[in-house]
Amino acid sequence: MRAAVIEEHGEPLAIEDVAYPEPKPDQVIVETEACGVCRSDWHAWQGDWSWIGAGVPEGQILGHEPAGVVSEVGEDIETLAVGDRVAVPFHLGDGSCPHCREGRANNCETVLPLGLSEYSQGAFAEAFPVREADFNCVKLPETVEYDEMAGLGCRFMTAYHALADRADLRPGDWVAVHGCGGVGLSAIHIANALGAHPIAIDLVDHKLERAEALGARETIDVTAVDSAAREVKAITDGGADVSIDALGVAETCTNSVNSLGTRGSHVQVGLTTGEEAGQIELPVDVMTMQEIDFHGSFGMPLVRYEELFKLIAQGTLEPSKIIGERLSLDELPETLASMDDYETVGIPVVTEF
Repeated sequence: MRAAVIEEHGEPLAIEDVAYPEPKPDQVIVETEACGVCRSDWHAWQGDWSWIGAGVPEGQILGHEPAGVVSEVGEDIETLAVGDRVAVPFHLGDGSCPHCREGRANNCETVLPLGLSEYSQGAFAEAFPVREADFNCVKLPETVEYDEMAGLGCRFMTAYHALADRADLRPGDWVAVHGCGGVGLSAIHIANALGAHPIAIDLVDHKLERAEALGARETIDVTAVDSAAREVKAITDGGADVSIDALGVAETCTNSVNSLGTRGSHVQVGLTTGEEAGQIELPVDVMTMQEIDFHGSFGMPLVRYEELFKLIAQGTLEPSKIIGERLSLDELPETLASMDDYETVGIPVVTEF
């Protein structure tokens, strides 16, 4: 089968013929119908995350935002059958650790991120295996299309978890979103749909225009102001209730914290690059005196999918609006490389393998 493989970090992905996977007893094989292209794929391709012991080796098949059809099942599988339409959350849990048993599989003690571990080859391929498939696979409602689910796969669900769960977003809250890539635009759309007032902050005009179309009440071009944080405080008359760093660089993180009002909540979604290597200075005294909360957000608990699907069925959330271009596997290497310059808009999705 065809797959996109890292031959060398930072060099274009290679489209290669590789062996079709065989399922272990706890696994299913899913034939890929669609898979989103995420900045986390770009990080892995660049060779980032060695500072947290999570670097991805050469020879890896990336891709962690898939939807597809079960093609083979392992002998221990009980709830899935060949032909089932499934979504596969990127944070593959073991189903048995305390976090998994408590409904927080995204915090699994032995998490194997799909496509981001040599023990979990990814979905930039015609097919891919899923560990503990009875636990990890989510049956896809007929009302949700494959490319729409790929748009949900990582960035959209992470943004939903960040706002609804980690920040406890409420209607009427002001939400500052720093960085309008895929996860940032998802956060804009979700915040608007949940009755909040999103502010989009970026330096690229067409991304700010896309954010406005998705419900941003205000937009801030950081190249046109002295301080994005001060602009947010002026718009909100004191500071945002919730702020998200959707990029993961020092400037967006500190701007996010500094744009909050008293008792505001910052949510860190973007992961850092080699420049920060996971370390960013923060205004700790201000955070202490104003009782500002700092949260991380990683994926979304599996138990939240049902609510997300209901909101999509009701038309409250429309993840298809966040999808950018639809690609073939052959176009993937160039699209991934374009993320060096933040050129992609929305969520690119591979739909032809």
